Amino acid sequence: MNVLPITEREGAITFLVRVTPRAKRDEIVGAAQGALKVKLAAPPVEGAANEALVKFLAERLGVRVVQVEILSGRTARMKRVRVTGISAGEAHRRLQA
Repeated sequence: MNVLPITEREGAITFLVRVTPRAKRDEIVGAAQGALKVKLAAPPVEGAANEALVKFLAERLGVRVVQVEILSGRTARMKRVRVTGISAGEAHRRLQA
């Protein structure tokens, strides 16, 4: 995976995620152009893909769902995500696993 730029500040990390909805399964497909590329099975209707993204990232990063927040891009494929309670180094390790 290319290096994913993660900003760490005040006990939280932020990074960009590019979402592809309606995939066969939920998976991380790498990092490109400064964003984590994630495929989700959920459709992009009524917030289903956003909810699936939050749950997927929480599971992969080993944090609770309430610690993952979409800061911007709720209706776009490119989203800025904030996660509390994890360091940038640990996030890199868990996202690559």
